[in-house]
Amino acid sequence: MDNDLLYQIALTRIPQIGDVHARLLLSVFNEAAAIFKASKRQLESIEGIGTIRANNIKKFDAFTDCEKEIDFIRKFNIRPLFYHSDDYPKRLQHCYDSPPLLYFKGNADLNAPRVISIVGTRSNSAYGKSICEQLIEELKPYSVNIVSGLAFGIDTIAHRSALKQQLPTIAVLGHGLDRIYPEQNKPLARMMIEQGGLLTDFSSGVKPDKQNFPRRNRITAGICDAVIVIESGKKGGSLITAELANSYNKDVFAYPGRINDAKSEGCLYLIKQNKACLVSCTDDILETMNWKETKPSKSKNQLGLFPDLNEEEKQLVEMIRQQGQIALDQLYFKTGLSISTIAASLLNLEMNGIIQNLPGKIYKTTD
Repeated sequence: MDNDLLYQIALTRIPQIGDVHARLLLSVFNEAAAIFKASKRQLESIEGIGTIRANNIKKFDAFTDCEKEIDFIRKFNIRPLFYHSDDYPKRLQHCYDSPPLLYFKGNADLNAPRVISIVGTRSNSAYGKSICEQLIEELKPYSVNIVSGLAFGIDTIAHRSALKQQLPTIAVLGHGLDRIYPEQNKPLARMMIEQGGLLTDFSSGVKPDKQNFPRRNRITAGICDAVIVIESGKKGGSLITAELANSYNKDVFAYPGRINDAKSEGCLYLIKQNKACLVSCTDDILETMNWKETKPSKSKNQLGLFPDLNEEEKQLVEMIRQQGQIALDQLYFKTGLSISTIAASLLNLEMNGIIQNLPGKIYKTTD
């Protein structure tokens, strides 16, 4: 039995320990097993945990159920992705409430260079269908991963269009991987496993209950570079996803529609409130995301071309290179440099073409 995975699953099942508290505990103990082995006094001393949550951790005894989950994972070749693992989605990892454990079945790269989430109404119009299909067709040359939620309407159109254009497409589910909802999308889900995948933070046995879908939406919002809304009413999951994306500092785009069309109310609201950029063509998205620009490749000895870098700039470049990609807040935390020093250094490095500023204030080197 995989003891690490056993404790990782157990961490997600402790009463009153949600995603934020789980990440707090992992920031202190690093590994899930260490949390369960810690003393009650150690747990209580962590700000935000307290006596009740510490008691819940020490009293947890449902390890047999966790072992059954491991059996399910092995039987159906599911990949568990723990928060600290290299293949955990890095964009999602930078969100404050990212789940400590994900379950994935498929072959897509969840850390692909370009990922967008497409959301919209379940009762789309012909206009919405046409817009979605055209968007994905025009994104094909840019090798973009397409994320959506496998629901009827725009979600299904996005997944099917991605498959048609041979782009990887990932469905974020509001239930466990022992079922598909809606059931009519089972054939679609099977195709997606071969060209993308199915992703969830819910373990097997969890049903597609109504309250699960807002929780699912935070993954849809966090795993991507940008969220694109194609037709939405003034309430519903699409607007929740867009609001979450804004809170994660992601780019949000919305297609406008007729002012008297109920299916356009959500998109028009987002645009009016400056919570989404208006999209009139695919180029609006590509230009905002800087995906149209082609930059000459830099050699690995690029630092040698800029001998005038100061020590802080060199430190930042090495940190970014070691991490592959790193968020701005993580640079503050890991380097200990002041905000003003980091801001000035990053600007200079970016202007010299040594680093690239990705959406969501994530940085990577250009070599």
